[in-house]
Amino acid sequence: MEKGKLLVSIIIATRNEERNVENCIRSIQKQTYPPDLMEIIVVDNDSQDRTRAIAEKLTGKVYNLPEHVSLEKVKNFRGAQVNLGVNQCNGDIIFFPDADMTLDPNLIANAVDEITQNGMNALYVPEIICGHGFFGRIRRFERSFYDETCIDAVRIVRKVDFLKVSGFDCSNIAFGPDDWDLTKALKKNDVKLGTTAYPLYHHEEWMTVRMYLEKKAKYTVTFDDYVRKWGKDDPDIRKQFGFGYRYFGVFLENRKWMRLLLHPVLTLGVYLFRFMVGIAYITRKKSQ
Repeated sequence: MEKGKLLVSIIIATRNEERNVENCIRSIQKQTYPPDLMEIIVVDNDSQDRTRAIAEKLTGKVYNLPEHVSLEKVKNFRGAQVNLGVNQCNGDIIFFPDADMTLDPNLIANAVDEITQNGMNALYVPEIICGHGFFGRIRRFERSFYDETCIDAVRIVRKVDFLKVSGFDCSNIAFGPDDWDLTKALKKNDVKLGTTAYPLYHHEEWMTVRMYLEKKAKYTVTFDDYVRKWGKDDPDIRKQFGFGYRYFGVFLENRKWMRLLLHPVLTLGVYLFRFMVGIAYITRKKSQ
């Protein structure tokens, strides 16, 4: 290990990700950061496909969650996977991209600089949606407005700060708002948040409109515990669940409204899908 350099542990939570996991790992192996200063850890959740076999060919650290953790009281398996990865890792910095993401080659080196040179404790990472057709362009345009807002969440954090907040609250907060919950816990501990200059690429080439709406609707069953934990009057929660901010504020603040004017067709598409997501959310909520 180079003197003065920090070890980065990249933890990938997987379940039936045979079509994605190799691309994710390969993009980590192509980083400009020294390879001996990165460890890749895959924590699987009992995949029924070739995920673990593929991962084992590319990294020596592959764990199967049910073999290490009792899942009886776990609400958030992805969070439990990351927590297990942190417990098994040696890194000073924790990074947890999703299995269907790939990394810009300069991402990790830049993240280490932000932490070591600029004193950041945790980092947001810009996310670029990679999808097909007009729907993919809309998703990419919409996601670009969320960077560093309360709709976003950190993905890179110093291990010591992750452990201070006990990592993901897997017993109380289910998958959906779990990233928000971790970010809020870090904020409560007055950590210094920054953002990387280089992005993650989120591969949604397989995503259809119907699948997207079904995915969003499923989150309705996971929000209540998160709101109870922090209180409905919490400033972030008021924005995250408030009509005004989700439909207007996040797109207008900090002069972002200028981008709406430059791309009127994409703007109309974003609002159409926002409306469809709202209908799906209300319909699912009423059926509970």
